[in-house]
Amino acid sequence: MALTSKLEAVNTMIGVVGESPVNTISGTSVPVSVVTALNVLDEVNKEIQSEGWHFNTEHVYALIRDASNKINLPANTLKVDVPIDKYNDIDVVQRGTTLYDRKNHTDVFGEDLDVSITFELTFEQLPQQFRSYITIRAARKFANRFLGSPEIESFTLRDEINSKATAIDSDSENADRNIFDNYDVLRVVDR
Repeated sequence: MALTSKLEAVNTMIGVVGESPVNTISGTSVPVSVVTALNVLDEVNKEIQSEGWHFNTEHVYALIRDASNKINLPANTLKVDVPIDKYNDIDVVQRGTTLYDRKNHTDVFGEDLDVSITFELTFEQLPQQFRSYITIRAARKFANRFLGSPEIESFTLRDEINSKATAIDSDSENADRNIFDNYDVLRVVDR
């Protein structure tokens, strides 16, 4: 099975509103509907990846201070956090492309940090189940914006629910999670 390409995703989206497929999604002669579909696809891609999934989140990811003791984040960072059990004296948040410590009101750090970080990946880097989920969700949003048809939206909403369930199952299977992965659960069981 071949992975869904961005071209195929856009053709699915414009097909939902009754438009003919296109051969390319780049260049100066692409229809406005294709440009709009690409924008919606990118928007939904970022929205879904922002939730943080096994495939786009890394734990114990080292962030190194620069010469001025500030920590710059990779450009594709969607969210970042530090484990509270390791760093209970700071409360970091993302401010643009740098880290900021809300607890100490500074963007200057005394040490490098190991963080949990969620990255935005390109559509081509996603697992197939998420490509499908993003395509179907984007198609529903695109159709709603383009036509505003409740019939099309209800039809695609059912497909979206099914594809989301498949994506969640795939992500959970790859993550190999169990109840002991969560410290709060482990603490209760270990009493």
